[in-house]
Amino acid sequence: MGNETTIEVKRFIEIRRSLGFTQTEFAKLLGISNTTADIERGRTKLSGRVIAELLKQFKINPLWIFGESNQQYLSTATNSVIPKVITIDAEENENMVLVNAKAAAGYPQNIQDVTWYKQLPAFDLPIPEFRNTTYRGFQVEGDSMLPNLYPNEWVLAKAMESLDDVNPNKIYVIVLYDAVLVKKIERIPSSNYVSLISLNETYPPYQVAVDQIQELWQVNSKITFGVDATTEKGLLKELQESMEELKKRIK
Repeated sequence: MGNETTIEVKRFIEIRRSLGFTQTEFAKLLGISNTTADIERGRTKLSGRVIAELLKQFKINPLWIFGESNQQYLSTATNSVIPKVITIDAEENENMVLVNAKAAAGYPQNIQDVTWYKQLPAFDLPIPEFRNTTYRGFQVEGDSMLPNLYPNEWVLAKAMESLDDVNPNKIYVIVLYDAVLVKKIERIPSSNYVSLISLNETYPPYQVAVDQIQELWQVNSKITFGVDATTEKGLLKELQESMEELKKRIK
């Protein structure tokens, strides 16, 4: 093949890079052994199975990959992100299910399993703001949403009907096929992807395909613990004292 790179290889590389995956990560996603390096170097043929996975997971048009079409995606229709299961109590009132960090690991795989939800705690919150819509509680894991959300806090989020209703100034619980994330969301114009953004700037944004989102929940409130009486003025005083101590140590 020499040093010439075929159009299907170029577009395969373009897809991987636009999605933000490493060669190893993309290989695992597509069921390729070890890495996509051999495909990208032209040493291994881009197989029909890999093409099928790109179509299945990302709606990539096979004709576009081989340069026979200018349409990269076969479908840009709005993906359904509404709850797949809701639970009710003995009086047939809808419950608010609580999904802790441990349960979240199995949530994507059991999202349509009615019996799985029965093992989760659920309650009815008699506050007007939580009436007439579906809410779910999720436990925050990790520090990617600091300073607004701390690890192990709980967020109460209402179900979204469509990605078209996403507000870039809101926080969302995004249920993918392999993870449950708490992030901000930004739509990418003329694209079948969204950008997931952390508040903690040490975590860079990354893109996911719209059809990878199973459910979407907008965070409206949170449950926090360990509340103390430290005021903004008190925090400022602590900061000033720390600075003075640091100056003394430098001298």
